[in-house]
Amino acid sequence: MKELTEVIGQVRGWRRGWTERTKLQRIDLYTRVTLCALPWIFLVSWGLLPLGATLDRGPAAMALGGAFFAVNAVQCLLSNRNVSLSFAHYRGSEPFPMRRLRLPAALLAVLTGLLVALAAVGGIKDEGLALLVLDLPVAFTIPYVLLVPVRTYLLHCAAFAVALVALLAAVGVPGGLLFGAALSLVVVFLLVLTSTRPSAWSMSVMWQAEDARDMQARLAVAEERLRFGRDMHDVLGRNLAVIALKSELAVELAQRGNAAAVDQMVEVQRIARASQQEVRDVVRGYREADLPTELLGAKGVLEAAGISCTVEGADGPAGIGAPPAIQAALGWVVREAATNVLRHGDPRHCVIRLTTAAGAVVLEVENDGAGAVPEVGGGSGLAGLRERLAALGGSLEAGSAGDGLFRVTATVPLTAPRGLPSPAPRSISPEER
Repeated sequence: MKELTEVIGQVRGWRRGWTERTKLQRIDLYTRVTLCALPWIFLVSWGLLPLGATLDRGPAAMALGGAFFAVNAVQCLLSNRNVSLSFAHYRGSEPFPMRRLRLPAALLAVLTGLLVALAAVGGIKDEGLALLVLDLPVAFTIPYVLLVPVRTYLLHCAAFAVALVALLAAVGVPGGLLFGAALSLVVVFLLVLTSTRPSAWSMSVMWQAEDARDMQARLAVAEERLRFGRDMHDVLGRNLAVIALKSELAVELAQRGNAAAVDQMVEVQRIARASQQEVRDVVRGYREADLPTELLGAKGVLEAAGISCTVEGADGPAGIGAPPAIQAALGWVVREAATNVLRHGDPRHCVIRLTTAAGAVVLEVENDGAGAVPEVGGGSGLAGLRERLAALGGSLEAGSAGDGLFRVTATVPLTAPRGLPSPAPRSISPEER
């Protein structure tokens, strides 16, 4: 039932994450479509209505008006093509190739010339000039405002406004219309700035948050893989070492015709089955090392390998009196230390000692096989133990203790760091009893 609940929780989490990403994609699409539609809205409203007056102003005005509308439509198409790339450039995910602005800039210059020519031949009404000025830079500035800093954008807009007003004044446009044209340019430049950049900034922040959630999920998966690999190493390391030793002993006994070889192989079989169950527990995520069990197991395994083992302080306050989380962590230390004693060197005696000092539980595993045991920092098992103890505010030291001794010392404070969850007790199913 617990496993089914965990699976359902994972499925709901994936579904919730997929739903949130889908909503974000819809918002992103809506924002892009809005920015792509904005130049066309200006084109068919303020860019088209004033051109109707050119139908009554002669062939030259009609030709200039038609050319203005056609070039403006091409400018809108180019603006739509550059919106997505401008968004990517603003987010920093992909640089915008600035060569793509050459043609839009040239078309903006052409549109400016056509507008000045229309004003020169009297092809538009007085109020229509301000509307065409409003439509003139929209298609170009929507992607451009995302490619340059705000200060640069405002400086370029000011320079363009000065040039356009000067050209209109040169062809005889009255001062009142020049003021209206200048005001229209200020309005449209600020409109594009306040509508495009905040939208892009909002989308950038939302996508960064989504990327952060994805990164957090990937880190959680990587952490779980490391935890699983560490647990598998700790669980199987000692048992495989014992199986190898007992198998070698059984072979020697069998070669001598000693019936005790059968007993050794029976023990190998028992350890292999126990290892299978421990692997299942690790896979299910329920397993926690038990300190008293690990102490008895280490003593039995070491003595079975011909190494005398003494356990001190197991029944004292440092053993049974320690909190469950500390007992579990020290249980892993006992397991890994016993595995290293079996694997390295040729020890004859091992002492496991539990004490309390300065508000901390101290576990020492000392043996007389220091010659071939890896020093501090060696081995993935010691690194995994340091991670376990660090989560409880503890530390691990391993190295030579002099006189041919090798000592592993684990220190864990009795007061665990605040916010650290205590290991949940594992429920035992009827099949495991």
